[in-house]
Order: sequence, then structure tokens, then C-alpha cells
Amino acid sequence: MPKSPARPASARRAAPRGAGAELKVQFVTSAHLVSERSPEISELEFGLIMAGHAFGRWVVRCMAAAGQPELTTLDVLVLHHVNHRERAKKVADICFILNVEDTHTVVYSLRKLSALALVAGERSGKEVFYATTAAGQALVERYRRVRETCLVDSLVGSGTPGAEIAQAAQVLRTVSGLYDQAARAAASL
Repeated sequence: MPKSPARPASARRAAPRGAGAELKVQFVTSAHLVSERSPEISELEFGLIMAGHAFGRWVVRCMAAAGQPELTTLDVLVLHHVNHRERAKKVADICFILNVEDTHTVVYSLRKLSALALVAGERSGKEVFYATTAAGQALVERYRRVRETCLVDSLVGSGTPGAEIAQAAQVLRTVSGLYDQAARAAASL
């Protein structure tokens, strides 16, 4: 039977070196991808996977608590962005801000939101601009109240300083740019 290749040392638990030695465990989903030059990126990716799925579950359940249980994560994000600053938006702008490459998924969400009378499109030349309806604005406000109660109250009560949250947000935006750049590089191979 062939032997499986050994995992890189950085993907394994560090062996204790005597009494009181600290056991370093890296939290990764794909030990075979751990780089000796930057093992932290694998831990970050695992964190992104967990956070991405948790965030998706959160927005869907928050929206369900606000009264609209049939929306997907993208539907909720599109609705919130269309409502942002009470200015109508075109599909390209929504995709750009949400960093969505597959325009058809945003178009599908807008059709779904339109069918639910949460957004309405208005043609201006060749473009269609979308804005939230009164029902959409009311739903977004209910979502905001649920968010304050379930998420913000928990966060504030946890004692996590706002500066740490802001720093994490900055790191995520930076990492997003690095992944976008790496995706462009991979597409050109």
C-alpha cells in the first residue's frame, strides 16, 4: 500500500519539548496547502470560511426574524445596498460594491426582490436604476432593529473594543484585495 505524503511540519502539532512546553495547534481545513513560508494564511483562510458561513447564516436568520424568511444571503446584501443612502443604483454599481463577479446572480436577486415589492426598477436610457420601495425600507428598518438586539448588544456586552473590530475590518479589506490580485494572476496562467 502506498504511503501518503507527510504533511508539512507547520501543519502538524508542535511536539512538546519538555515540561511546560506549549502545544501549538494550527486551525486549518487543508493541511496539504499549509506553506512553510506563511502557515498563518491557512489559519486565516479557515477563519474566513467559518466567518463567511456564519455571516451568511446570520443575515438570513436576521432577515427571517425581520419578517422575510425566503431571502438568500445575496438577496439580503443586495437589498441593503440598494437601500444604502436612499439613492437608486444600477446593477453594475451593486456588483462593484458587493464585489460580485457574476452579474446574473445580482440580477436574479433584484428580480426576486422586485417580485416581493421590496425594490423597484426605473429605466433611465439604457440603464435600470433600482431603489427600495416603502415595504423594502420598512423591512430594512425591522432588520436593523433585530440586528441591534441580537448582534450589536452581544458585541457591546462582550467588551470587545470597537477599535479591534475596525482593525479586523481593515485587515479583511486588505486581504480581499490580495485575493482579488491573486485571482487575476491565476486567471492569466
